[in-house]
Amino acid sequence: MMPNPLLDIRIGTMVRANLDDPAAYIKQILPLGFESIQPFFWQTLGGKDLPRLAGQIREAIGDADVIVSSLGVFGNPLESGDVDRGVLHAWEAAIDHAHLFGTSMVSGFTGRIRGKPLPDSLPRFREVWEPLAKRAADKGVRIAFENCAMDGNWASGDWNIAHNPDAWELMFNELPDDNLGLEWEPCHQLVYLIDPIPQIRKWAPRIFHVHGKDATVRWDVIREHGVFGRLPFVQMRTPGFGDSDWTRVISELRLAGYKGAIDIEGWHDPVYRGDLEITGQVRALDYLKQCRGGASYLPNPG
Repeated sequence: MMPNPLLDIRIGTMVRANLDDPAAYIKQILPLGFESIQPFFWQTLGGKDLPRLAGQIREAIGDADVIVSSLGVFGNPLESGDVDRGVLHAWEAAIDHAHLFGTSMVSGFTGRIRGKPLPDSLPRFREVWEPLAKRAADKGVRIAFENCAMDGNWASGDWNIAHNPDAWELMFNELPDDNLGLEWEPCHQLVYLIDPIPQIRKWAPRIFHVHGKDATVRWDVIREHGVFGRLPFVQMRTPGFGDSDWTRVISELRLAGYKGAIDIEGWHDPVYRGDLEITGQVRALDYLKQCRGGASYLPNPG
C-alpha cells in the first residue's frame, strides 16, 4: 500500500492519562476518526504504572492506523514542593518509557520559579533541563515545551516560562540542545496579539509538536475596555470556531517541513464544553482534516 502523504501531518486529540481507564476512553473515541493521540498527565503520574498503561493503550489502538504522537507532563518541575518533585519524577519516567508507547517525544511545561520575573528562572531551568535533555537524547527522545502562559507573564507566574518568543530566545540560548523544542499552537499567540504565521516561519525548526487549539480576539472589547479591563478580551476556542486560518497554518507547517501531529486540546471552549465537548472536538477534527487537504488520498493511477 502506498503511504498517504496527507498523514505526514496527523489530526488527533489529547487524552487524560490520569483517568481511571484511559484505554477505554481511547477505544470509545477512535471510531470518530482521530489519527493520533497524546496521553498526558496533569502534574504527577498519579500512581500509574507506565509499562502497564502503555500496554493497555497499545491494545486499545489495536490495528488501527493511529499513533501516539507524544506523552504529556504538565506541571512545574523547577520548584521543590512535594507535587513539584512528583512532576520532575513524571518527566523522568515519561522519558524512560516513551518507547513503550511507540513515541519518541515528551512534552509539557518548563516550570518556573513562582512569583519571580521570568529571567530569574533561567539558572534553575538550566539546572533541571540540562540533565533531562541528555537523558532524553540518550534514549532518542525529543522534548517539546508547551507555549501556554497559564495566566503568567514576564513579571510573574506559577507554571511555565516558555510562553513568549523572547523567552524562547533566552531558553535556547541557555540550552541549545537539538532535542529541545516547542509544543506550539496559534491560541497562545493570539492571546498575546501575535500573528502566528511569521512565527511559524521563524521557529519551524523548533516546532516539534502542535496543539489544535484556537482563540477569538474580541476586538470590540479591546476598543471599549482594553486588555486589562473587567471583560476578557480573548476566548480560547476549539479549531473551527476561532480566528486562525488553519489552512494557512498547516500550509506553512508543510512548507517548513513539519511532519508530526496536530492534537486537539479540548476543555477550553466556552461554548463547546461539558456535554458538547466531543461535538466540538469532532467538528475540529473534520475541520482540520479539510484544512489539511481532506481525509483521504487517491494516488494518480497514471
